[in-house]
Amino acid sequence: MVRLDCSGITFGSQLDEKHLFEWASEISCVVRWEQDTLIVRSLRISESGLRDLLALFSRYNIPMTQLAQFQSNTNKGWFTQPNTYWHKRVFGTQSNNSFKADGFAAA
Repeated sequence: MVRLDCSGITFGSQLDEKHLFEWASEISCVVRWEQDTLIVRSLRISESGLRDLLALFSRYNIPMTQLAQFQSNTNKGWFTQPNTYWHKRVFGTQSNNSFKADGFAAA
């Protein structure tokens, strides 16, 4: 199980808060909520599950760096693309894939 910290969220209304919990529970990789923690089944999640988590975390301004742990050989082609709306919020200013071990930019 993977635990994602979702504390400190500011909601616009009670219905807004309700929608966060309902939307999260509809994501296939989500197991449950434990107070301010979202429990995900494993590090291996589907593309649609990861995209839904990205959207959810972005919409509710939940720290997205914790989503970097879901990077895999299967999804790194699209997940680490620097031109995506989530890239800086997940990976910082540079993705681990942007540079080779010798420090030179990858082609």
